[in-house]
Amino acid sequence: MRLVLAGTPETAVPSLRALLASRHEVVAVVTRPDARSGRGRTLAPSAVKEVALEHGLEVLTPATPRDPDVQARLRELSPDCCPVVAYGALVPRAVLDVPLHGWVNLHFSLLPAWRGAAPVQRAVMAGDAVTGATTFVLEEGLDTGPVLGTLTEVVRADDTAGSLLERLARAGAGLLVATMDGLEEGTLRAVPQPLDGISHAPKLTTDEARVPWRLPAHVVDRHVRGCTPAPGAWTTLRGDRLKVGPVRSPSAPAGGAAAVPDRPALAPGELHVTKRAVLVGTGSVPVELGEVRPHGRKPMPAADWARGVRLTTGDHLDG
Repeated sequence: MRLVLAGTPETAVPSLRALLASRHEVVAVVTRPDARSGRGRTLAPSAVKEVALEHGLEVLTPATPRDPDVQARLRELSPDCCPVVAYGALVPRAVLDVPLHGWVNLHFSLLPAWRGAAPVQRAVMAGDAVTGATTFVLEEGLDTGPVLGTLTEVVRADDTAGSLLERLARAGAGLLVATMDGLEEGTLRAVPQPLDGISHAPKLTTDEARVPWRLPAHVVDRHVRGCTPAPGAWTTLRGDRLKVGPVRSPSAPAGGAAAVPDRPALAPGELHVTKRAVLVGTGSVPVELGEVRPHGRKPMPAADWARGVRLTTGDHLDG
């Protein structure tokens, strides 16, 4: 089949590479415009654009898919199907109707669970034991289209949103190729999503990423892992922001972090500093900080940070 892939971040690259290596013909990609990044705020192409240019593909970078010139070019390209992986923009009806087999989205959850922009982050934060990926026919509704294929993936006890998404992106690439194969062969039937089990995964905001020390340790653990690497879990000490990496919990419930020895009772956010560890109180039992990142500095082990800021037992993190 002739394909035009729509995708933007690194998450979409495994799918693009898998489709390029398949029997199908990728004739172009649609991706978000170059964006400013880094301290210099220089314009940089998306990960998908970089790979597409390496392979000599045509690259379309509309500010919006409603751009009439882009719509006209898509009709000229006459794709049989448009696979979508983390494109980052809503596709209007006029564009959805261009390819024979429609637009097929690879979504990183088992729909109808976690419809929305942050399915992997929300799954980790909720403590899901199993998640997966789904290919479905894109509609104008938010992740509501009929399902073509699925795969499942166990959420590991130490998974961050980043590590889980990386596995799902690799496995999902194979699912997307298999879906394209099935559509070409006429062996796939789109099945409507069930009406029960629906949950939503809106984009995670920076405010939401603040660590809620008042909640039980296993919830704090999931919260931090779900916010890692983006937008990054954070808290404050003496009014200054501090990013927090995955923590260690004194117990290891299903889906939780690795266990550490018994610790002293601490109030939520209260710090207990030893030579080798920094403990923080939660709504149940303390957790041990792993890597932290003070504002404007590089990540470092919590114990090194504690020595640098001269933490003392009784100091508090706010959250």
